[in-house]
Amino acid sequence: MFTGIVEELGRVAGLEEARLTVGCEVAVLDSPVGASVAVNGVCLTVVEQADDWLAFDVTEETFQRTTLGDLRPGDPVNLERPVSLTARMGGHMVQGHVDGVGAVARVEEQEGGATVWITLPQELGRYVVEKGSITVDGVSLTVTDARDDGFGVALIPHTLAATTLGTVRAGDRVNLEVDVLAKYVERLLGMAKDQGPGA
Repeated sequence: MFTGIVEELGRVAGLEEARLTVGCEVAVLDSPVGASVAVNGVCLTVVEQADDWLAFDVTEETFQRTTLGDLRPGDPVNLERPVSLTARMGGHMVQGHVDGVGAVARVEEQEGGATVWITLPQELGRYVVEKGSITVDGVSLTVTDARDDGFGVALIPHTLAATTLGTVRAGDRVNLEVDVLAKYVERLLGMAKDQGPGA
């Protein structure tokens, strides 16, 4: 489980076949082989590590359902280690299970930040609401505007500087994870409806 609060920007050191290697300083701490780390919002398992890098095996399924296959050596990536029981919950409940890939429609630069508009797969639209939570490339954000074809998020200077969202441009693909609580509510309401009154 993660919070969507990025701990550091790592750098892709290599992506050969199914092995992703990321240079990092913070995420490598307390991340032995077998540990989970969110890379651009994708929960991956550490398979090798050194003092300043972590390596992960990535399945074809993950490449197909996320943007990890788009990465090239030198690209920055958002990194977060799992939340501990004693940590503050600064963002929201994030699983690291990408629900779909969206695309940046436009970036509106504003004094003191920016608003980013993102399109999303049609089937995810019902989970996105104004003032609700969403994860974009592993970053916990609040939806400022929800529309049929996408949504907007307001980014403060810290988020622009501390995550990959500070360099996104129109057309860039991003990993999306909707609020898992919304999916549970939908499932429970559907089950109650199927069972009928008095169930």
